[in-house]
Amino acid sequence: MRKIFFFSLIAGILVIGIFSLASSDIDKKRKTDLFQQVKLFSDTLAIVQNEYVEEVDFRTLIYGALRGMVSSLDPHSQFMDPDTYNELKIDTEGKFGGLGIEITVKDGLLTIVTPIEDTPAWKAGLKPNDRIVKINNEITRAMTLAEAVKKLRGKPQEAVEITVLRESENKIIDFRIVRDIIRIKDIKEAKVIQDAIAYIRLVEFRENTPQELEKALEKLKKEGMNGLILDLRNNPGGLLDVAVKVAEKFIPNDKLIVSTKGRKNTQNMEFISHAQNPVIDMPMAVLINEGSASGSEIVAGCLQDYNRAIILGVKSFGKGSVQTVIPLRDGSALRLTTSLYFTPQGKKIHGKGVMPDITVENAKLEPAEEKKIPEKTTEEIFEEIEKAPKAEKPDLEYKKDNQLMRGLDTLKALLIYGAKIQKK
Repeated sequence: MRKIFFFSLIAGILVIGIFSLASSDIDKKRKTDLFQQVKLFSDTLAIVQNEYVEEVDFRTLIYGALRGMVSSLDPHSQFMDPDTYNELKIDTEGKFGGLGIEITVKDGLLTIVTPIEDTPAWKAGLKPNDRIVKINNEITRAMTLAEAVKKLRGKPQEAVEITVLRESENKIIDFRIVRDIIRIKDIKEAKVIQDAIAYIRLVEFRENTPQELEKALEKLKKEGMNGLILDLRNNPGGLLDVAVKVAEKFIPNDKLIVSTKGRKNTQNMEFISHAQNPVIDMPMAVLINEGSASGSEIVAGCLQDYNRAIILGVKSFGKGSVQTVIPLRDGSALRLTTSLYFTPQGKKIHGKGVMPDITVENAKLEPAEEKKIPEKTTEEIFEEIEKAPKAEKPDLEYKKDNQLMRGLDTLKALLIYGAKIQKK
């Protein structure tokens, strides 16, 4: 009875606290409903604590309740215990042990946004929109995003077995992938490829991206660049302010880049361009695909709305929500969806994606003949890796990339047309 009384006391304090924070326009009925729901929660907590077959500590119960409450909101909101919150902080460092995939929950299923280039997941052949149905033979149906990330990450040199549903091919495919230290390099390529048209492949938006982009542009200008292809395919996004800095590099100052809208005025924000020496006097093409998400969609949507670049490829992923991380007093945190992204013309990104100006499907290559690979231990695999000669980085084979070639042809046409107009 003491415990039940204690929980009732907690409930009373919770309700008083909530009521004191509630705005004056909440009517009496809503207050009554709130009281009833909080009482239901406290009653359930008391019964579990007193009647469950094993004793459970308060923290476990409260954490479990918070996880369930926040995960019921949307796939991107989550309650993070201190360990999970610390893992999130590791993400921003650009170096961690894992497979090299960005994942989300889409249509209720654990879904790959994109494999990060040159990581184990990329080399194994995982693709955007693959549905992860098993991790180490455990079905993912009831698994939260945070739980899935924990299971996929771990010590380097250890293998993870995952099973994916590839809906585009109506196949269930098993993968055994060895974890590695994931080092993310923001800009993979920056070179003039043909007829003074340059190519930049940007794979993620991280803290150093603006500086790296500036260096790449300066280098390409010295090499005589007069047109640019910006490749955002399989770029899952990253930091919002970095995406803004990338976009503003290609549009005039004092232009709206992206806006966020939420329930509160404080969540409604506008990001305006103010870059020094923006590149606005040369034609551009931007490549996107189903693995382009979040920050990539902000950049592509902005440049499309201002007719600053021609967008080529296929529709982007459609992840346009803003998550705010709110630390809590015990080292845990909330990752809460607080607003949505909108392009300068007010187009919603979330669930919609960015539609290209010119749709170019990726070329379908004939599958290689399947070979049975004998099972090997992790030690045997890494012994072979250590003994194998290091392969040199191959040159960019852009002529085999039909989307890139279409972008190149488009810019050539614009340059030729521009030159003819100037002659008139």
